Amino acid sequence: MNSQIEQVDQLTREAVREVFLGMLSMKVEPEPPSPLAADPAGEIIGSVAFIGEATGIIYLYAGMGFATVITSRLLGISVRDVDGGEMVTDAIGELSNMVAGCVKSRLCDRGWRCALTFPSVVRGQQLSVERPAHTTRRVIGFRNSQCHFLAEVALSENPIAKQL
Repeated sequence: MNSQIEQVDQLTREAVREVFLGMLSMKVEPEPPSPLAADPAGEIIGSVAFIGEATGIIYLYAGMGFATVITSRLLGISVRDVDGGEMVTDAIGELSNMVAGCVKSRLCDRGWRCALTFPSVVRGQQLSVERPAHTTRRVIGFRNSQCHFLAEVALSENPIAKQL
């Protein structure tokens, strides 16, 4: 499992950097993870699971202020034109899907067959994600010039999924 988490961790680091640069024209660099800064507008978490020879979930955590910037970049509109509601939710879901899709593609290239779930997005104040005890996880901090955000990889052992 340690080798698997290390590989998926590295693939996630690469995927986040590539997706942010390619889709948002935003350069981001990994940094040590630390809690998100308090955002009066709240927080948002996008997630996509993968099931197969590698089974887990990738989460992206951001404050709503940064999520609004991401949405404006993804849609090619100004920040003030972002409605803050469904637009942001859809953008974070799509961004999570792109990152997880990139990781899945590279897992499949390594012979680890897997499939993705639909993206899920949660919004609120002081959010946290609880995981089962048998899950191995890695949290990765990222920063662009102004904002800090997090990605997390959680893997679990799933012998049934290996039969896919």
